[in-house]
Amino acid sequence: MERAFEDCSRQNPKSERRETNQSSPTARIDEMNHHAETDSLYYPVSKFKMTRGEGIYLYDDSGREYIDCASATFNLSLGYSNKAVLSAMRSQLDELIHITSNFQSNPVNTLASKLLAVSPPNMRKVHPKVCGGSVANEGAIKMAQHATGRTEVISLFRSHLGQTMMMTSMSGNSFRRAPFSNIYPGTIQVPDPYCFRCFYGRTPGNCGYTCVDKIDDFLEYASNGRVAAIIVEPISGNGGNIVPPRGYFQKLRTFCDDHDIILIFDEIQTGIGRTGYMFAAEYFGVEPDAITSAKGLGGTGAQIAAIITNERLAGLPSHHHSFTYGSNLLAAAAANATLDIVSQPEFLANVRATGAYILERLDDMQRRYRSIVDVRGVGLMIGFELATADGAPAVAQTNALADAAMKYGLILRTSRYGYGNVLKIRPPLILTMDEAETICDRLETLFECEEAP
Repeated sequence: MERAFEDCSRQNPKSERRETNQSSPTARIDEMNHHAETDSLYYPVSKFKMTRGEGIYLYDDSGREYIDCASATFNLSLGYSNKAVLSAMRSQLDELIHITSNFQSNPVNTLASKLLAVSPPNMRKVHPKVCGGSVANEGAIKMAQHATGRTEVISLFRSHLGQTMMMTSMSGNSFRRAPFSNIYPGTIQVPDPYCFRCFYGRTPGNCGYTCVDKIDDFLEYASNGRVAAIIVEPISGNGGNIVPPRGYFQKLRTFCDDHDIILIFDEIQTGIGRTGYMFAAEYFGVEPDAITSAKGLGGTGAQIAAIITNERLAGLPSHHHSFTYGSNLLAAAAANATLDIVSQPEFLANVRATGAYILERLDDMQRRYRSIVDVRGVGLMIGFELATADGAPAVAQTNALADAAMKYGLILRTSRYGYGNVLKIRPPLILTMDEAETICDRLETLFECEEAP
């Protein structure tokens, strides 16, 4: 097994005590410099300063190498400094960087065509005048409200959806809404298809999708009777990598059709090949009314987003939802190059193969480490859940492992902004099988050193 960065700390407890209890003068100076440099930042940052990235690897200012299992903020679908994407952006840089989106441009026209070519067959329109996932989701909701004449929106427990005020109010986490009162009325949260900890106490295979059927009760008793849309992440991003059981989305699609409710798929994280399919809608075999895309669409960090819709949602006047930096030409050039790469069948097949390998290794670890209680994922959207001996969510333990992972050359993220108990593995989609093996070897070392079997 590979030893990344350092040997297991349990094999050298004296060294561990020196490091934690007797910080050197140099370490204290470095800490002082860190605080001096970051005092002007509004938000807290870690002690690590990163200087460059290449492929799946990120390097700090001491030259240490880390495998980024978070793909930055789950947006570097093609990793750091992808040459094809950078080349496309440089070529566009010499022509036009930005124009008002009232005018046509080759990059944006091409992007719309390419997105429709890889989307479900019912998709007919692309709205590119948005520049992030939050405002893409807001736009899709406005389209649903405009098309139906209704106002309320249903979202799921643990859903993320975005950081704007509207998306914060629709979040499935109360701690995100707590500081803000009545930020957007007319939002209803309903239980998600979290089979491992089912809200209704059912088990997969014989539940009949109670979590869909019970939405009727929310319509009857919790809504104003004027629900426009249901917005869902096909696999929860921040909420714990919850993968709905097969058949769930077919049942939800039928439910929406029966109640004339628009079904919106937030594919900010699941889209652009993350599941081994261009969109998770294809994996689950369902056609939503709208798909929102961002993050991985930029390939190697370009800021780009889009709303993809069926014909019914067409027609929202542009003055209701358009943004200055939407349809940016540099970002569109990056997205076009990204789609050319990700849409190749062999590329998506590799995502499925490397993801299957990691899931197999995690299943093996689950048999050997009692804290790992569930492993779930599709393609390279993977999470594994940790629990205490009595089955309770092991939140502190999850955060401690994510922090410790840096010692072993891994960048890991946890669920629900540190309030959750799931470690997420979502490396860039360019991952090779050898690199997948290295990730798993480093995870093994992390658990061997930091976690009791």
